[in-house]
Amino acid sequence: MALACGAGAQAAQWPSQPIKIVVPYPPGGNVDVAARIIAPGLQKAFGQPFIVENKPGAGGMIAGEYVARSAPDGYTLFMAANGPLLYSPLIFGRSNAYQWNKSFEPISSVSYTPMVLQVRPSLPVKSLADLIALAKKEPGKLNMAAPGAGTSNHLVSELLQSVTGAHWTTVQYKGNAPALTDLLSGQVDFDFDQVSVALPFIRKGQLRPLAVTTEKRVKSLPDVPTMEEAGVKNMVATTFTGLLAPKGTPKDIVDRLSAALHKILKEPDVIDKFDHLGAEARAATPQEFTAYLAAEDARWTPVIKRAHIHVN
Repeated sequence: MALACGAGAQAAQWPSQPIKIVVPYPPGGNVDVAARIIAPGLQKAFGQPFIVENKPGAGGMIAGEYVARSAPDGYTLFMAANGPLLYSPLIFGRSNAYQWNKSFEPISSVSYTPMVLQVRPSLPVKSLADLIALAKKEPGKLNMAAPGAGTSNHLVSELLQSVTGAHWTTVQYKGNAPALTDLLSGQVDFDFDQVSVALPFIRKGQLRPLAVTTEKRVKSLPDVPTMEEAGVKNMVATTFTGLLAPKGTPKDIVDRLSAALHKILKEPDVIDKFDHLGAEARAATPQEFTAYLAAEDARWTPVIKRAHIHVN
């Protein structure tokens, strides 16, 4: 009873100080941008600063473990994506560090972003079929940039190799931003990137899109075929971003944050910001977000195991 009363008093007084939103990647990537879009709305809703703090490294696990070990008081939140939340503990062999369904309280999804397969313009390929043919002709010669082991970007690449028999070398980076920098400079040949990040460079002709990872064509890239249209089936994949709190955070705080995000993500200017980036702003209840995470976990964990994806 004393513990329950203490948690209730804590929730009633929250927030009385700034709140940290911990991002598992460097500034500039898909997850970081999403966090910075919602932070002002949360600050307005709760009257306290929501400070975005970047903690990249170890496939996002540095940030994930930091939040998982933080006090469950609502002052430290995790702005997560597929890889850092669901897959990195398995890939890095550190399932004891945290598990999404045991270490966190899902609050709400924030955005859903399709990915695009894009190449440096100087690479002599004009289509997905060309890329696959080149990769088969010279196995391992092409370099694919990934923003971290176990990210959705990485897993889609592994799945594509598996279903086509092509092979390339995966170069791992600590986030989207440094991977993109090397792709733009021609240090690597191609990547799978979130449309929200890739779109400005595609529009400027700095990168050439070959296919998108959605069932239907992306509105912002109407001339780019889906993976199925380009000749490869069952390659639908989306990167989510979502907000979570350490396990044990009072339900009232979780519910209040979720309710605030529902309002923020329906605001026309917020919708426009995500839409301009090629992403869909979409909130969920804690229960809905938990169900979504469970389904994604069940879908992609077998891919990791079949491909023997691991980092020593």
